[in-house]
Amino acid sequence: MIRRYFFACISLVSILYFLFSCNTDLSVETMQYATNGQKLYVTHCQNCHGAKGEGLGKLYPPLTDVHFLQENRSQLACIVKNGMSGEIKVNNTLYNQQMPGVPQLSAVDIAYVLTYVTTYFGDSKTHFKKEEIEEFLKNCNTQR
Repeated sequence: MIRRYFFACISLVSILYFLFSCNTDLSVETMQYATNGQKLYVTHCQNCHGAKGEGLGKLYPPLTDVHFLQENRSQLACIVKNGMSGEIKVNNTLYNQQMPGVPQLSAVDIAYVLTYVTTYFGDSKTHFKKEEIEEFLKNCNTQR
């Protein structure tokens, strides 16, 4: 069992390395954050948002809208941590399902998962820093 888990982890890291190694615009640190974020994404986000960030029909929005990700960068940490409710427009489609937050995630965990989402699904070339996430989280009550 441990051996299978070890090989699965090695395979995952190898696949992500291969995916990101072709893109020389990504720093090693960004690739490390994205690799760590992928594990968190699978655990906490994939059930609703899909393995490729494609969403689920009209229920759950995709995470592939580059414009939305860029425009709402300062709000993404609050959405992950606290969830959200109300109408949201993603890829010119309206969604209105409540999203539960993941309050147990630390600032660095949120930085990891958002780096994964924005680089793998959103074509970003940079990562979220822990300090940036902490600052965003301080301002959660003033957003949305």
